[in-house]
Amino acid sequence: MTKIIIVGGVAGGASAAARARRLSEEAQIIMFERGPFVSFANCGLPYHIGGDIKDRNKLLLQTPESFLARFNVDVRPLTEVISIDRINKTVTVRILSNSNVHKHSGYVNEFKTYTESYDYLLLSPGASPIVPPIAGIQNPLTYSLRNIPDMDKIINNIATNKPKHATVIGGGFIGLEMMEALHQLGIKTSLVEFADQVMTPVDKEMAGFLHQEIRDKGIDLRLEVALEAVKHNKSLDNTPGDLTLTLNNGDTIETDLLIMAIGVRPEIKLAQNAGLEIGQLGGIKTNAQLQTSDPAIYAVGDAIEEQDFITGKPTIIPLAGPANRQGRMAANNMFGRNESYQGTQGTAICKVFDLAIASTGQNEKLLIKDKVTYEKIYVHTASHASYYPGAETVSFKLLFDPKSGKILGAQAVGKDGIDKRIDIMAVAQRAGMTVEQLQHVELTYAPPFGSAKDVINQAAFVATKLMQGDIKAIHFNEIDHLTDQQVLVDVRNPSELSAGFIEGAINIPVDELRNRLNELPKDKEIIVYCQVGLRGNVAYHQLVNNGFKARNLLGGYRTYIFAKI
Repeated sequence: MTKIIIVGGVAGGASAAARARRLSEEAQIIMFERGPFVSFANCGLPYHIGGDIKDRNKLLLQTPESFLARFNVDVRPLTEVISIDRINKTVTVRILSNSNVHKHSGYVNEFKTYTESYDYLLLSPGASPIVPPIAGIQNPLTYSLRNIPDMDKIINNIATNKPKHATVIGGGFIGLEMMEALHQLGIKTSLVEFADQVMTPVDKEMAGFLHQEIRDKGIDLRLEVALEAVKHNKSLDNTPGDLTLTLNNGDTIETDLLIMAIGVRPEIKLAQNAGLEIGQLGGIKTNAQLQTSDPAIYAVGDAIEEQDFITGKPTIIPLAGPANRQGRMAANNMFGRNESYQGTQGTAICKVFDLAIASTGQNEKLLIKDKVTYEKIYVHTASHASYYPGAETVSFKLLFDPKSGKILGAQAVGKDGIDKRIDIMAVAQRAGMTVEQLQHVELTYAPPFGSAKDVINQAAFVATKLMQGDIKAIHFNEIDHLTDQQVLVDVRNPSELSAGFIEGAINIPVDELRNRLNELPKDKEIIVYCQVGLRGNVAYHQLVNNGFKARNLLGGYRTYIFAKI
């Protein structure tokens, strides 16, 4: 009889346990979880704090009792695996709750520890929040959010202390979700981010749409600053008091509640102490079959280094989807299936007030870092037929190889249809499609749902034209560095300029351009732009067909201006 020990529940561990049982009714499966909850929706925690998910019990996906009843898995919560003996294939377990002392083990010593043997061991310890060594950070008003007990503490603080102001440190997924939750509760909120943008999986010009939305909601957004020190101002009347936060630019924030959400790091202590190989990025190193350097020990989820789908290089991407798939695959391989993990794209989405922002594959920052040759295009178009009520702008960025047309990454932001577009791109990327093939993707169309030329098709049209040399482009980051051998022409209508324009541009509306070509010099390069790039494309072709040298600003004024926000 095969005996499987699983360390950690939630996504990877619970998925592996359920799959292992489906493959074998005879196997003995024991799952250890050091927390009180074995399978919960950690992605839903901020939404319960903010009130979107009313019932706390909805976050509990499985209990030890339900796991036992449905899968005959012996789940032991509040029980921590503290060491691994690889030679004898045993783990040492410490019981963290008196109620469990004699429940599962025939012998428990005075330290509440015992050992269990295994044939296969699965490590799914997850990742822990990064709390930097900042002076004063250990105080009763500072929290991180990883699990249900963390969530309960934050809810209790809000209910008891009724904070008027809260500060969130970190503009990633948890930071943005907590910012919105606190705002929904009527708590004035500051968001502090060390980078020059929130949501670093996307590029800065795409994050600019979030910056505008966050500020429009009244959030005090502070970019390119870091928390330097925390002072706990204790009260004389037995209330918790408040905090004074000092930032590295000298500014201070008076706040009643501090949420640390600057990121997570893989939980590797158990693996490290057992002598398992740790990768260069700090995660547990695994092969394609999700085995560690010990073939009897598998590892999955946020604790491991996985293969990036695009580059093939090691990466750490703490997402629930990959963890679930890895858990299932590890269980398959324990029973001889010999499956290989196909890499992680990092496909993700986040709700930020009325906007959604999503991405898949590589962003531009990573491509530059890895010295990958790429090209990029932008389109801003309606989520469905513009004449049907409720159409919203989808701002879309596509990154691709300019020679092969291979899809390297995609990003989108808007109020409607963002998940649909990035899901399509994730499938196209994994299927190995090129941007030329993407032109032919046939998507559903009816006015309430889409357009005859969907955002995806339009992006592919532009990318393919760029590859084939049918258009010459200029990008937003080049506009502020034009030379005296270039002339900038705004082809929008004069009425549009009141909402903003690029300094130094000549305004010639596209519908007048053909009759006003004599106003432009043929010995200089004409740089044309419109609001989103569509009319600029028309103007570009008029110019080159009349003997001018020209380039069109891809994404138009909309991309240019949001890159600066």
